[in-house]
Amino acid sequence: PHWTALLPLFLCVLACLFGGLCILGFYRQRRPGEPPLDKGWIPWLGHVLTFRRDTAKFLQRMIQQHGDVFTIQLGGFYVTFLQDPLSFGAFVKESREKLSFNAFAKHLVQRVFGHKGTGNEHSILDAASQKHLKGHGLQIMTESMMSNLQNLMLHHLGSGANQNRWKEEGLFNYCYNIVFRAGYLALYGNATTQTEGDEEKARAKDRTESEVLFHEFRKYDKLFPNLAYGVLTPKGKREANRLLSFFWDTLSMERMKSKENISGWIWDMSHMQREEGVQESMIDRHMFVLLWASQGNTGPSSFWLLFYLMKHPDAMEAVRNEVLKVLKESGQEVRPGGPLVNLTHEMLMKTPVLDSAVEETLRLVAAPLLTRSVLQDMTLKMADGREFLIRKGDRMAIFPYIAVHTDPEIHPDPFTFKYDRFLTPEGTKKTDFYKGGKRVRYYTMPWGLGCLCQFVFLMLVYFDFELMNPDEKIPHIDPNRLRY
Repeated sequence: PHWTALLPLFLCVLACLFGGLCILGFYRQRRPGEPPLDKGWIPWLGHVLTFRRDTAKFLQRMIQQHGDVFTIQLGGFYVTFLQDPLSFGAFVKESREKLSFNAFAKHLVQRVFGHKGTGNEHSILDAASQKHLKGHGLQIMTESMMSNLQNLMLHHLGSGANQNRWKEEGLFNYCYNIVFRAGYLALYGNATTQTEGDEEKARAKDRTESEVLFHEFRKYDKLFPNLAYGVLTPKGKREANRLLSFFWDTLSMERMKSKENISGWIWDMSHMQREEGVQESMIDRHMFVLLWASQGNTGPSSFWLLFYLMKHPDAMEAVRNEVLKVLKESGQEVRPGGPLVNLTHEMLMKTPVLDSAVEETLRLVAAPLLTRSVLQDMTLKMADGREFLIRKGDRMAIFPYIAVHTDPEIHPDPFTFKYDRFLTPEGTKKTDFYKGGKRVRYYTMPWGLGCLCQFVFLMLVYFDFELMNPDEKIPHIDPNRLRY
């Protein structure tokens, strides 16, 4: 009788266990027409640990085992990777009704930033970006970025006699620090003379406040990968919560009311969200999402660009000559006690050599993982005629770093920095790259970094700089770093 009474409880436990395993995908099997399936040996987690440790190496192994289309389990999700660059159009151009970045991004920002969106953020971002990141709006943004870069880079310069003194600085920290802080100030505004007393005190306040923000951002930046995969320790979680509270307060719309020169891009997005009925607290949280998305990778990228230029004298000479030529043609020069350089958007449109060096740098170091949520059962049609069935509820992703950026057929000698790789013999932008005799449309897939060009332009016209150890080896490039 005793065991009879416990039988229902035992059966209930078995049912819960079976249901849990089903939810974790333990019993998932590959269906006819689907890509090869590799679940890994850890329930629910799947391959997430090895994937996080070295994404490029892991995916190369998967390609060798399964080909250029395969499905793997990562932290509770099944992700189908498409690694044939000739078929990337099937991913990029697929309708939002089938492949949605919004659904994936919504899940990510809620987990990492505590922001619960309304589902309309993408259209709001598109509308604000069309208005403020193109044409006249882009010119205004360029001018604001330039003003803040000069405040941070040049405020310590004294008399002409003082300017010949050398200063030692860690290159990575310097680049990340300056570019991040200038971008933050250009977006979220400056201290005012009314609140600080005079212009110099206001500029000093900007320097002090942005320095504090940068150091807190670096702490959060280091926690980000573990936050994204939900594998934080209790101590890490407490620190993440502290930092989130700091950023929500510092970037709040209430605090921005006391500033000037706030980007129209930021103002319009906050205004449109308010019209959508979004709570002020969620708008404040979204401000941190925007800061991370716009500034998280620009500083590290600027480090790599300057480092490559210093390691390749021919590249440095070519870029510097172009920059000085553009400066001279604008009727400006840099001289002790003279006016600051007015670097305009039009001037930045005349630097194809610098643009090629930037694109080459990003090809080598940027490793974006482009991910979409699958909203409907769909058929993936490859360039060579193959077709694969993709399940609703899964995710799809491409990792261009190994599929394109470092493919020796598309980019010969792919791990060597060639500043003119993206230049034609005539000195214009090169766009023709091939694989298997077929033109590759998506020959690089990093993101645009106009502020990087501004920073390097100013560095080249205002400073002489060199490596303390010219024989310094190029450090290992972690493709996980510039990915999100």
